[in-house]
Amino acid sequence: MMDEGTELSVTIAQIVQRLKGAHLHSQLEKQARECLHRPEIKLESLKEDVRNFLRVSGWERKLQNAVYRELHILPPPGHPAAPPEHTKEPLAYMRKAQASWEKRILKSLNSMCTELGVPLARKRPIPEQKELTNKWNEMGTDEPDLSKFRPVYAPKDFLEVLISLKNPNHDCREGLTARSHWGLIQISLNVRDIPQMREAYPELSLTCCQLGVDDHAHIPPDLFESEHIRIGKKVVSEQDSAAAQQYSRQGCPTGLRAQLWALILNATNEPEDIMHYEQLKAAVIHHDLLVDNLIYKDVKLTASNDDYYFVFEDFLYQVLLCFSRDTAVLEHFSYNSATPPKSYIQGKTGTEEFAVVYPPNGVIPFHGFSMYVAPLCFLYNEPSKLYSVFREMYVRYFFRLHSISSSPSGIVSLCLQFERLLQSHLPQLFYHLQKIGAQPLRIAFKWMVRAFSGYLSTDQLLLLWDRVLGYDSLEIVAVLAAAVFAFRAENLMEVTSLASAEAVLADLSTLKVMPLLQIFLFA
Repeated sequence: MMDEGTELSVTIAQIVQRLKGAHLHSQLEKQARECLHRPEIKLESLKEDVRNFLRVSGWERKLQNAVYRELHILPPPGHPAAPPEHTKEPLAYMRKAQASWEKRILKSLNSMCTELGVPLARKRPIPEQKELTNKWNEMGTDEPDLSKFRPVYAPKDFLEVLISLKNPNHDCREGLTARSHWGLIQISLNVRDIPQMREAYPELSLTCCQLGVDDHAHIPPDLFESEHIRIGKKVVSEQDSAAAQQYSRQGCPTGLRAQLWALILNATNEPEDIMHYEQLKAAVIHHDLLVDNLIYKDVKLTASNDDYYFVFEDFLYQVLLCFSRDTAVLEHFSYNSATPPKSYIQGKTGTEEFAVVYPPNGVIPFHGFSMYVAPLCFLYNEPSKLYSVFREMYVRYFFRLHSISSSPSGIVSLCLQFERLLQSHLPQLFYHLQKIGAQPLRIAFKWMVRAFSGYLSTDQLLLLWDRVLGYDSLEIVAVLAAAVFAFRAENLMEVTSLASAEAVLADLSTLKVMPLLQIFLFA
């Protein structure tokens, strides 16, 4: 292990290196050069005066926000001698399981490609390009025949892979309590118990005011809501990512949420971002990819049938088709346990120099993928801004929900966290459900893999995602899944089969997120 000083200097060097090539760096240089002509810049105090100008004109804050983003995205520096794959995932058996899962996904995609005789990519003829350009804002009216296409995988297929995970260095017969055999996840990871969570989430305690509890109609707004909104406006005007993140732990007011989330994520909508989005749009118009059909199919199967999200169908196509072409997304594979899939240029199979990442962003969409974007459509009505926020949410959080890793925010940890919380909090319920063949994780997995999108009402989902951003962790998703079981425990104790347990938990649209979380953790 490195000592704290060395670790800090390595992190600083990494951030400086990453920001050097960024657009912000050239903008800062340009501003510094231009300010030299100003009368208040003196030669004898040049360095201090330029710094002062950048501070007053808001550029220093932009730099702070960019550094803050890097700190959240970069994994903690490992040992200098550790190979790069350790940064992606330190546990060898997790890396192996992820690699084997990727092979399965790619095999499924390739076999679909062969069966249907559809190429992975093709250049669109000019008339088709023109047609797509004209109907770009109303792609939902298009009804292509997608009956032959099937999702590459669904969450339940992924769950079976997680259930089969085994640590080869761990003898399952010794050292494990009887309780750990109750659950489906049979590996040991360090997950927090309730006392540790109370320490980690002090702002959720019963003594703290929350949006989602203290803003209800029967509570006078001057007790909390008015002051919280006033502070929120100040945070937005200060443009400080760290302050916005701390603020969102108590919830974001509806009118400020879009600005606060963009600020926390440092997702900008500058001319260069808009240009990048337009370039991606051009790439969609020029080339047709097999994954486009998977995106169409997924939107039709999920969001189009959802009472909250069907109106955003066109936005979802635009964002997801552009996302599949965005090679900037590949950067997150340096800290993601997954590796971008590769395919070969036609006729060059097996020749490594002709291998290309496919799709260009390295992410093969699965059943339900469009639900990561759908809730954001309530906040952003400008496609380039919506795109920039979604991409940032994906490379920070959502990728962890469909890759095998030991990260505390990874789906494996969330599953284990959920089972442990339920086992320690409601052992009789867990035992009862396990005995009748209704393992709780089989029901809750689909909620967690989508971070509850499509299951909660939108206002409640946004309150949950406020806390995901505020605490920079998906752990709260597992806590909510356990809290839902606790809330319906009485009914669940009466059920006698998996089907009846699923029926009790079929509709979560009336649930209130914050009271459930507070009661589960602090009552």
